[in-house]
Amino acid sequence: MRPRLLIALTAVVVLTATTAASCGDEGPDLALASAARNPVTEVIDAPATVTARAAATLTAPADGTLSSLRVQPGQRVRRGQVLAVVDSPSAQQRLRQAKEALAAAKRAGRGVGAGSLTSSRRGTDKAADEAFDAARKAAEKIADPQLRDALLTQVTSAQRQYAAAARSADQAVRAVQRGINGLSSAVGALSAAQRLQAQQAYDLAKATVDALTLRAPIAGVVQPGGTRAGGGANAGLAGLLEQAGGAGLDPSVLAPTQGGPPAGVDDAVVVGGLVTAGTPVLTVVDTGQLGLLAEVDETDVLLVKAGVPATVELDAVTGASYDATVRSVDVLPTSSAQGGVTYRVRLALGAGKLAEDEPAPTPRPGMNAIVHLRVREAVDAVTVPASAVFSADGRDAVWVVRDGKAGRASVTVGVQGSDLVQILNGVQPGDRIVVRGADQVRDGQEVR
Repeated sequence: MRPRLLIALTAVVVLTATTAASCGDEGPDLALASAARNPVTEVIDAPATVTARAAATLTAPADGTLSSLRVQPGQRVRRGQVLAVVDSPSAQQRLRQAKEALAAAKRAGRGVGAGSLTSSRRGTDKAADEAFDAARKAAEKIADPQLRDALLTQVTSAQRQYAAAARSADQAVRAVQRGINGLSSAVGALSAAQRLQAQQAYDLAKATVDALTLRAPIAGVVQPGGTRAGGGANAGLAGLLEQAGGAGLDPSVLAPTQGGPPAGVDDAVVVGGLVTAGTPVLTVVDTGQLGLLAEVDETDVLLVKAGVPATVELDAVTGASYDATVRSVDVLPTSSAQGGVTYRVRLALGAGKLAEDEPAPTPRPGMNAIVHLRVREAVDAVTVPASAVFSADGRDAVWVVRDGKAGRASVTVGVQGSDLVQILNGVQPGDRIVVRGADQVRDGQEVR
C-alpha cells in the first residue's frame, strides 16, 4: 500500500501516530489520527474601528462673526477653558429688547384697564410663545450636550411656570367679566404673568448671549471645524464617533459627527469669518483612552461577553498586534454593510507591539481594524482535527476505527478552534479517528 499525504496541523498541535489508510488499492483515500489532549482556543474575527474616549464639536449658537479664537489646532485644552468667542449682533439685540421689556413689566399695572384685559392677555401669550420658541431653537444648535440639555430644561421649566401664571390670570379676568371680583385682582394677576414672561425672556436671551463664549466641554486636543462621517467599508459602524455625555464615559464612546466642506477644502473658521447658527467652529477630542467599535455577526455574538480578551490588527500598522478587552455588547442589533444582522461590541484598546517586540505606534480614531476575539479556551481538552467532525441525523459525529473497522460515534463539540475542536464526550484520547475522507466512509467499513 502506497503511503498517503498526511493532514497538516499547526505547530502547537501534537497528535500521535498519524497514518494513511484505505480499503484497498482502489478504495477511498482516507487519513487517520489519534484523538489527543491539547490546548484549543476559539476565535471570532470581526471588523472594527478605532474610537476616541469622547469628542465634542462646538458650534456657533447664533448668526454672527468669529471675533476671537484663543487656541491653535493640535493644542491640548482643559475642560471649561475658553476656546473662542462669537459676536452676534442679533443675539445682543434680543437681549436688549428683553431687558427693556422686563423693565416695563416691572412698572406696576402697566396701565391696564378693564376693557384691555383680554387683549393684554393675548399679547402676553404671544410674546411668551415667541421667546420660548427662539430660545429653544438657539439651544438646539449648541453642540455641547450638557449645555444644550441645561438650556432646553430651562426653557421647559420656564414654559411650565408661565403656563401656571397664565391660568391664574385667565381665572382672574373671567371673574372680573362675570362681576365676581374687582378690576384690581385681575390686573394684579395679569401683571404677575407679564413680569414672569418678561423675566424668563430676559433669562433665555442672556443664556444665548452667554453661549457665544465657546468653552471646552471636555479635556482633549483641539482641531478646526467639526468631525466628518467616515466612508469606506466600515462606514456602517454609525460613523467614527458616537455621542455620549456626562461623567464616566465608556472608552469606546465618541461624539456627534458634523458635515464638512468637500475634500481638499479647509473647514477652519478664521477670526472675522461669518458663521451661522450651528456652524462647527472647533472640535475637542479626548484620546486619553482609545477604544474599538466592532461589528459581530448574530451567529457569534452570544459567545461574546464583557471581559473577553482580544488581539487587534490595524490596516495602518502592518505587522503590529494590539491588546484589547471587551467592555460591553449592545442589546439592539444593527444592519451590517453586507445586509446581515450584527451587534456592536465595544472594547478598550491597549498597547501594541511590532514584530520586533518594539512598541507599536498609537492609533488614531477612525482607523480600520480586525479584532480577534478569544471567546472560549480549553487548556487540557480531548481534541480531534476539525476536518474529522461531520453532521449526521442532526448531530455531530466522527468515524472511530476499532479493530480495523469504522464506526460512527456521536460527539458533543465544545471549543472550536481553527484546526482542532474539543470533544466533550464520545471520544477518548488515543482513539483512532478518520480525519480525511470522512464523507466516503460507511458504518462497519473495513479500514486497514
